[in-house]
Amino acid sequence: MDVCIHPRRLSGVVTPPPSKSMAHRLVIAASLAAGVSTIRRLDFSADIEATLRCMRALGAQWETAEDGLRITGIGGIRQPFGDLPRFDCGESGSTLRFLIPISMTAGQGGAFTGQGRLMERPQQPYFDLFRERGIPWEQADGVLTVRGQLAPGEYRLPGNVSSQFFTGLLMALPLLEGPSVVVSTTELESASYVTMTMGVLDQCGVRVRYSPQINSFAVSPGIYCPFEAAVEADWSQAAFWYAAITLGSSLRLRGLNGRSSQGDAAVVSHCKKLSQEGSVAIDLSDCPDLLPPLAVMAAVRRGTTRFTHAARLRLKESDRLSTVHQMLSALGGAASEEADSLTVYGVSTLPGGTVDGANDHRIVMAAAIAATRCQGPVTIQGAEAVKKSYPGFWRDYEALGGDVRVL
Repeated sequence: MDVCIHPRRLSGVVTPPPSKSMAHRLVIAASLAAGVSTIRRLDFSADIEATLRCMRALGAQWETAEDGLRITGIGGIRQPFGDLPRFDCGESGSTLRFLIPISMTAGQGGAFTGQGRLMERPQQPYFDLFRERGIPWEQADGVLTVRGQLAPGEYRLPGNVSSQFFTGLLMALPLLEGPSVVVSTTELESASYVTMTMGVLDQCGVRVRYSPQINSFAVSPGIYCPFEAAVEADWSQAAFWYAAITLGSSLRLRGLNGRSSQGDAAVVSHCKKLSQEGSVAIDLSDCPDLLPPLAVMAAVRRGTTRFTHAARLRLKESDRLSTVHQMLSALGGAASEEADSLTVYGVSTLPGGTVDGANDHRIVMAAAIAATRCQGPVTIQGAEAVKKSYPGFWRDYEALGGDVRVL
């Protein structure tokens, strides 16, 4: 689906959708629990549907209800399946990386498939662990097959690739019969997401203790207890509306938790930096998903903005350093990219133009927000990509006064 947006400032009140990051964790925890859990405020984005689909493949059951989603968990470790289970992870990196180790405790591994660029995204930290432990795996024709079971012990992996590997292990290892330790061999980036994981585990009665002195997590064996929880609003999606405000729209956001463990709540402090003139540097190591909306804010400010520690963005749904650069250039902005950074040179106006959405939900939403400050129409190709994380984005955009026309 392609859309054409005629520039117009937005106004009104908007509630960002539920946090996709938190929803992944709550769905998995409920699916591993011994009993029935209820999760309220769950948005059925494509990524969350992928996690629900995979947990059903492990044996969990779920149904919608007036009070949210009721999930009947599998109660921890199960006997091996007769056949190796298959997990269709869609385009969700979280689903894939969380489920790989979990499948090796609640079953005996699995065959993982995906769409888009998902199966090209790196899994090397897991592969290195598999080699150390003699766990067989193979990746061919878009399918990753892992056969084997995890054992309690020490797991060492780099923290500068993705925190998702840590979350996968921290959610899987409590299901084993002995204690384990997960050690980050480098500084842990996106650490706030691991903090979120530990909060969900604590809510389920699962104990993980972090030792900052040695950068390690001690995991005790335990049983996931059923729970009731509401998914808080998503700061990574709220960032797009903050960008619109910075660009001149009159919006009020509601439903956000100001004390959230979500790393993307940093958008508030970054907005303040970008509201000032002059040169600014923003470290994205703990909030890489903020680049698209922050880059849009930087595009029309008086000054130069350099976004650093961003190499991981090349491995998202698109090469996001490159596609953000291309988006800004297509709209008349100015930017340059390096291997690990993006520099945006503020301009006085954005003429508008045609943006390739690159099958990337965050590129599409960023382009839509940039359109509010463009002089001419903005065409976005592949606008349906928002369904991955924010299915109601276009509905909300139009409700706030946006002029969106489907081509």
